Amino acid sequence: MRSLMRTLLTVAALALPLGLLAQTAAPAEPAKGPPAGFVAPAEPKPDENNAERGRTQPGNNAPFWRGVRESGQEPGYSSLPGAEKGMLIQPMVQYPGSRFTSAGEAWRQVRNQWIIPYGGALLLIIVLAIALFYWRKGGLGGHASDTGRKIERFTPFERAAHWTNAIAFVVLAVSGLVMAFGKFFLLPVIGATLFGWLTYALKTAHNFAGPLFAVSLIVVFITFLRDNLPRKEDVTWMKRAGGMFSGAEVPSHRFNAGEKVVFWGGVFLLGILVAASGLVLDMVLPGLDYLRGDMQIAHMIHAVGAILMMALFLGHIYMGTLGMKGAFQAMRTGVVDEAWAREHHALWADDIRAGIAAGIESTPTLFINGRKIDGALERPYYDYALVLEQERGGTAPRRP
Repeated sequence: MRSLMRTLLTVAALALPLGLLAQTAAPAEPAKGPPAGFVAPAEPKPDENNAERGRTQPGNNAPFWRGVRESGQEPGYSSLPGAEKGMLIQPMVQYPGSRFTSAGEAWRQVRNQWIIPYGGALLLIIVLAIALFYWRKGGLGGHASDTGRKIERFTPFERAAHWTNAIAFVVLAVSGLVMAFGKFFLLPVIGATLFGWLTYALKTAHNFAGPLFAVSLIVVFITFLRDNLPRKEDVTWMKRAGGMFSGAEVPSHRFNAGEKVVFWGGVFLLGILVAASGLVLDMVLPGLDYLRGDMQIAHMIHAVGAILMMALFLGHIYMGTLGMKGAFQAMRTGVVDEAWAREHHALWADDIRAGIAAGIESTPTLFINGRKIDGALERPYYDYALVLEQERGGTAPRRP
């Protein structure tokens, strides 16, 4: 009997785990249908608005953000008047140097990845090249002694037009450089508060000086156009780089070929681009909508043109101050010594000697020992000694 009981217990102990294992491995039967009273929502559709999507898929705001992203193609509704009020994100574009992305991001890439680094590098290279040239060569000219005979180089009107344009350019250049590059070299030094006030003041000065620069640029162009027309002697000047490296200046008329490059490249071509784009950014031109895309394109043109203009005018400013002895005095007083005229503009001096006006609006004027002699240069075969003799009260023989 005991052995029988022991056997039954052994069999039961072995059968229990097998039963549990079989019960665990057996798959549960799936539920048959939704619970009573349940109504499944409709399947979401691609063209649903945000309210409809809230019913089909609560918490899914994809239509709203899709509308924000595509508001450049299909502007949303806005009660605010004006263009682009329903556009939160601009359409996709690709500017030169940018990826295919929204217009605002493309503009930011062009500005921060191309205009700022490469424009700043160009200006630094120009400044370093000028400093190196001045260190090695010094100021050009000054080899001939003054004769005491002064010739009018710039009339009062010409000097007024030049200085008005030059002062406006300096204001624009300084303010533009601070706004573009100031956060790299000024902000760490003077702090955010002072830098903010400074840039705000310079931005205001920039906006007011811009129209003055544009108007004075037109006056300068018309005033100096005649003497900046290309002539055959300019080819020789360009081939020899004006003699800057040889030490012997190439004869030129009133303005040499280098000055004509500045005139046509800087005053005319870049002047049109910079002034026109600047007036668009100032929003002073009538008939324009001033959309964001237009302003971004105008800014890129303005920034590139302004950097190239500054690079070109840096050379002009250098030659008009330190680079050429007596050049600044000529623009300040309007007169130069005969020796200076012959050294730097020999063909123009010959024109003056022959009685050719050479583009000076008033009759060329001779100054002898500080005394002005009007009309002395009107007749050909002019001889300074004859006028000097007449000035002293003597009788000068006429030249055959």
